[in-house]
Amino acid sequence: MRVRVTATKVVVFLALVLGAGGTTAAQDSGVGGFDREALAAREEFRLGVQAYNRSAFNEAILSFERALAFRPGEALILDWLGRAYYRSGMEDTALRQWRSAVDAYGPSSRETLILSSRIETVRNRRSLFSSLDDDIRYVESGTFPSISGDIRIYRQPTTVLPLEDGSLWVVAYGSNEIVRIDANGIVRQRQRGRPLTGFDRPYDLVRGLDGRLYVSEFRGGRVSILSSQGEWQAYIGSKGRGDGMFVGPQNLTIDDEGYLYVVDYGNKRISKFDPDGTFVLSFGSRSAGFPGLLSPTGIVARDGRVYAADSLAKSIYIFDRNGDYLGILVSEGLRGPESLTLLNDGRILAADANRLLLIDPNSALIRELGLLGNPRVRIAGAKADGNGNILAANFEGDEVSIMTPLDDIAAGLFVQIERVITDQFPLITLDLQVQDRRRRPIVGLDNRNFLITEEGRVAGEQNFLGAAYRSETSDISILLDRSPAALSLQPDINIAVRDIRAAGSRIVSLVAAGVQPLHERIEGSEPSLASLAAAARGNASTYTPRWRFDSGLRLAATDLLPGAKKRAVVFISSGSLGELAFEQYGLSELAAYLANNSIIFYAVILGGNPAADEIRYLCEQTGGQVLSLYRPEGITPVLSRLNTQPSGSYTLSYRTGLPTDFGRAYLPVEAEVYLMERSGRDATGYFPPME
Repeated sequence: MRVRVTATKVVVFLALVLGAGGTTAAQDSGVGGFDREALAAREEFRLGVQAYNRSAFNEAILSFERALAFRPGEALILDWLGRAYYRSGMEDTALRQWRSAVDAYGPSSRETLILSSRIETVRNRRSLFSSLDDDIRYVESGTFPSISGDIRIYRQPTTVLPLEDGSLWVVAYGSNEIVRIDANGIVRQRQRGRPLTGFDRPYDLVRGLDGRLYVSEFRGGRVSILSSQGEWQAYIGSKGRGDGMFVGPQNLTIDDEGYLYVVDYGNKRISKFDPDGTFVLSFGSRSAGFPGLLSPTGIVARDGRVYAADSLAKSIYIFDRNGDYLGILVSEGLRGPESLTLLNDGRILAADANRLLLIDPNSALIRELGLLGNPRVRIAGAKADGNGNILAANFEGDEVSIMTPLDDIAAGLFVQIERVITDQFPLITLDLQVQDRRRRPIVGLDNRNFLITEEGRVAGEQNFLGAAYRSETSDISILLDRSPAALSLQPDINIAVRDIRAAGSRIVSLVAAGVQPLHERIEGSEPSLASLAAAARGNASTYTPRWRFDSGLRLAATDLLPGAKKRAVVFISSGSLGELAFEQYGLSELAAYLANNSIIFYAVILGGNPAADEIRYLCEQTGGQVLSLYRPEGITPVLSRLNTQPSGSYTLSYRTGLPTDFGRAYLPVEAEVYLMERSGRDATGYFPPME
């Protein structure tokens, strides 16, 4: 709908955009007159909103600051100024602006409720991609039930395998199948094993380094190899007592070299196989100093060690990768351990009767994370998913329970409308970011999880356009160390560029961090390896002790904002940062700039040098990694995982029905997100195209 503009409508517009304080000034000039400062504030505000939606955050900050100079204390301008500072990495400044906006909005307004939640989340965040916090209790927040109405979905779950897209495989021992369920509890796929014969009491499921799946079949006395999509390919082993044979195979694990370990329950041993199923060795029998496995259950492998639980002995034993007994990790405090799962931080998640335990293999300390209070409980398997939950397969209760940190349920989801696109007005496109309170992405959402409203009314023609977690495209910006130490490592730079390119991401820029950071020229959209390497080496005259890491990183990160949602800066470095590393931007500000724009930081260290603590900090805070160029497996496999990295970025569209005042009206929009018992929302607005 379009309306003609009049002086009266300008006054009304100013009241809507700049708050009640803006109305009086305009009215004082009379209906036929204009408050020049209010009009100047409106124009600067409009320019700031448009700059923000182009990801030009510094430009947006300047416009919002100028708007505030004309209209000090206006809540909406303060709100947007905080957004721009937040995306620029200046979180303390953002919080100050948001607190001022809350005061200006007033205690009972809807805007205050949304903004207060945002302030609380940002203020209380500790570190990015933290694993299972030591002071957090997990409680049941929902279930994936085995029965829906009159329909049986699965029977007697023994374990789950969470996937990067937010879905999970449920191993259904009782119904002889594995069932893939999405984050909303909808069944997406069923696999029943080899055609004609099928699974025979499937028990555990793990994924190999190459993506293939391995399923133990307890009664079948074998392990099935499946494709990454679940199609049956081959068997490992058969029933029996000999090498490579099983009597009741149960729990499985994969070590960091890709070898498969199978708990052979009936034979009271553990068997090791290569990725294709060739038998290597067995261990766990009675020997000097070791009583032998009595009732082996859970198993994990880490850093050359294998940890095996025994439910009857109520202990966890340690072996090396060759099966030699090394000692006891835990012999007290367990009731009957079932499954063990290795977490990203190296700690072990254990299912112990009705309890979930966190075990530190370095100190042997045990902490109870949570427990299921159902009348019938036996947690046969438990895994941490990508959304910060623990998924517990309750065999006796015939369901999969979702265990969520109590604080996360209270805090809800952290939702940000990051960009509003109006190119096809009145069709509006929104880019949203959905995270938990620790900035971890929430994956697996679809149209059912979102609600878009305008002025309290449901927006028309809401459409789910896509989710970044489904995409396998990613962007990389390469940041180049231009210190004198790096000049002597130019052959290593060639190798680093080759291996980065082999990871499969699009290289959007090469930034040389010299005295004045600059873009090294890349020829064409798909430059040759030789031209990339030559650009990365650069000119010897640009290598200087006065090189600038901070402004170089800022420039490299900014290059990524318009592109793919999966993105990373890869820093090719000699390992040190120089005296001017943080002259313009502080370390915490750089970390926040990267993290608040979902940019991962990787560092490739040349020459076998150690990495500076500041480099490690940036990697830790953004979910990246410090990589030695000559690590045995190379840097390419790690960087290749960027293409499958979890992402909480979503794109939706809707058709607005609000009047535009020929492009001068500020049009509000609100997005709410729901997932199980958790929810979150954000409210923003935009200016339509001028007519």
